[in-house]
Amino acid sequence: MFSPTALNLRNRRRERWFRSLFLLTTVILVFPVVAILGTLIAKGGPILSLEFLFTEPREGMTAGGIFPALLGTVLLVTVSLLAAVPLGVAAAIYLSEYAAESRFTRVINLAIVNLAGVPSIIHALFGLGAFVLFLDLGTSILAAGLTLAIMNLPILIVATVESLQAVPKAFREACWTMGATRWQTIRMVVLPNSLTGILTGIILAVSRAAGETAPIMFTGAAFFIPVLPESVFDQTMALSLHLFVVTTQVPGVPEALPYGVALTLVGVVLAFNALAIGFRTHLRRRKKW
Repeated sequence: MFSPTALNLRNRRRERWFRSLFLLTTVILVFPVVAILGTLIAKGGPILSLEFLFTEPREGMTAGGIFPALLGTVLLVTVSLLAAVPLGVAAAIYLSEYAAESRFTRVINLAIVNLAGVPSIIHALFGLGAFVLFLDLGTSILAAGLTLAIMNLPILIVATVESLQAVPKAFREACWTMGATRWQTIRMVVLPNSLTGILTGIILAVSRAAGETAPIMFTGAAFFIPVLPESVFDQTMALSLHLFVVTTQVPGVPEALPYGVALTLVGVVLAFNALAIGFRTHLRRRKKW
């Protein structure tokens, strides 16, 4: 009934062009990820077994399994999250809900942004000086976990601040009208409705903590330890450092072994992320807005 005008046809062509451009960009971004995972699965998949995952390295780390490194990675990530999440959420609550706009808060926000861009080797030296030497924790799981926590604080703070500020202000005003205090409003309304965004920050923190090598190399990870750690004050092996060692420092390593270590490291990150994503999805289903 209505024939498209020249403007309509031009807009349609432009829309198809932009859609094709965005599709091509997506394919370009996804292809390297698929290629990397495909390579890891093809070359590292055959070596994966229960024996590989739950036994210790043997014969100068050219045989055996990776259980000490696997356990050490889980412990390091857990310690870093236990330290970083409460501090990061508390700092974000202050910046979002309590701090007034001032030069002081602007300086804090600028410092947080700059801290996120500091190279990991700088965090390693800070952890060595602050936790290993000054606090006398020694090279240990605790010192390495705290170093990873400091490194991940900016990610958690920024993600949490954005999540808190995404909660509609009307929710707060309704609570204040009912006589609730600021802390009661934060605890009962704001935090429950911002948990999904906070979990997104935790997911990013897990991925970074599990894959870092320099911070833990200086503060708690060891080249090789024949026994499992008994407490957080012991040293440990870690998958990221173990991957570096067997790839560059140990001669005669089977070709499949480094790929198996890398694939296991990816699996650990995905496992932590899957737990957080599952919990986040459960919370989103319960949202009423």
